[in-house]
Amino acid sequence: MPAAKSIVLVTVDCLRADHVSFMGYGRPTTPFLASLARESFVVPSAIVAGAPTYYSFPSILASRYPLALGRDVLGLAPGEASIPMALKKMGYATAAFSAGNPYIAERFGYHQGFDVFEDFLAASGERDMSDIDDPPKQEDSAKNYRSSSPRWASRMNRRLQSMRMGPARVIYDELYFRYCQRVMPPARSLDEQRRFPAADILVDGAKAWLASIGESPFFLWLHLMDPHSPYYPKPEAIELMGDSPVTPSRARSLNSYWNRSDLGPSRLRRHRDEIVALYDAGVRWVDTQVARLVEALRVSRRWDNCVFALTADHGEEFLDHGGRYHPPSRLAEELIHVPLLLRVPGAERKELSRSPFSLLHLGPTLLDAAGVSPIAGCQGHSQWRALQDATDFDGPAVSECVAGATNPFHAENRMGARVLSIRETRFKLVLHFDPPSEQLFDLEQDPGEQAPLSPTAQKAVRRRLLECARDHLQRSVKQRDPGARVRARLHELQLERLRSSPRPAGKLASGS
Repeated sequence: MPAAKSIVLVTVDCLRADHVSFMGYGRPTTPFLASLARESFVVPSAIVAGAPTYYSFPSILASRYPLALGRDVLGLAPGEASIPMALKKMGYATAAFSAGNPYIAERFGYHQGFDVFEDFLAASGERDMSDIDDPPKQEDSAKNYRSSSPRWASRMNRRLQSMRMGPARVIYDELYFRYCQRVMPPARSLDEQRRFPAADILVDGAKAWLASIGESPFFLWLHLMDPHSPYYPKPEAIELMGDSPVTPSRARSLNSYWNRSDLGPSRLRRHRDEIVALYDAGVRWVDTQVARLVEALRVSRRWDNCVFALTADHGEEFLDHGGRYHPPSRLAEELIHVPLLLRVPGAERKELSRSPFSLLHLGPTLLDAAGVSPIAGCQGHSQWRALQDATDFDGPAVSECVAGATNPFHAENRMGARVLSIRETRFKLVLHFDPPSEQLFDLEQDPGEQAPLSPTAQKAVRRRLLECARDHLQRSVKQRDPGARVRARLHELQLERLRSSPRPAGKLASGS
């Protein structure tokens, strides 16, 4: 294995392509990665194959579409071919450090192929984390902050919430929100309020592991959650961004306000810039810690034989289309267009095509760049030659999700209608199946997707993209791996049985 290159894959939760410095963002979120970009391939139009997290990672790690095994299957099937599985069989040392995201945990098969798999869920509590992508719900406008108020106030609030208050409801909700903020105990530090381990903790673990494996070629995967909501960045990152310090109480108030379900975009917008500043500081901390990791690789003389890639599982919305966070049902550019930086030792950096690069192709491309054989049976194809020649990538890029699957820990939550996006360089078609609708966008004239084209406009383009959608759906059925599907369903049923079985007092059933 002396000629084999090692691979480092860094994925960042919620990282938008237009919020990284190396892709033109005006704020200094990624100064280190910007310096690294000068010797790397920077893909202008990297597109996820699914969103959010649970619909993105099957394509990243296993190079298959997220719904290829059926809408009721989530994650990787037992024994499914993947990057870590392939590299482990070739003698690579493999490790993953994931910052507490339950959707890429052992339960969903992401531990397979890793010698070391640290997901930090034991400390976070997987049960309490299973709603991290749930959007605010309209039926209870105060649910996100009422728990900190006295019991009598909560009981009174529930009674008032059930009454028909008319226009007074708006005034009441605002007064109750302010009341809750006043009676809450003093806010803890930003570090104590953070829901996920920060990037420095994961990099510390990765550095310790790298020091333990000797000269073996390796595959290292880090999934960082610093930009994910709730937005509690490291204070050092706020300082590095040049922003004014944010007190713990102010950060808590901003996050509570941003999470309110009783407010429309016009009222939320008054604090949008402050929320974005907290998000940007999370991105900056990722950049700082990636710099630490790369420095460790340089010191250990591994960097010159290491393929490095940084990308994201999806983006984040800040009222671009009136929404927040990243719930399924939407496949807008702010959610599916992500950064992709790929550094390969000895490769000449070139200005790349703006044609879409689907992350379905990322795994085969990384293996090809490292001089490793492709994964058998994967749906993606290596784009390494297109990167080297600066030619168009295989396209168009297809993204998919299931509408309303906000908590896929419940299998029935995954059975909604499919949403599809077919993305070319200029045009993009978004299809909803229940209720049926289609929207065609001209991204050249309307990059923010604010004005879908008339149904009578660009008929040839519309037909071409509809044919692509039809072909994708047909392949999803024809190329389905029945063995992998059965194994995944049996695994899910076994987990459900274990969770529903009686537990001895003081003990947890295995697999719970």
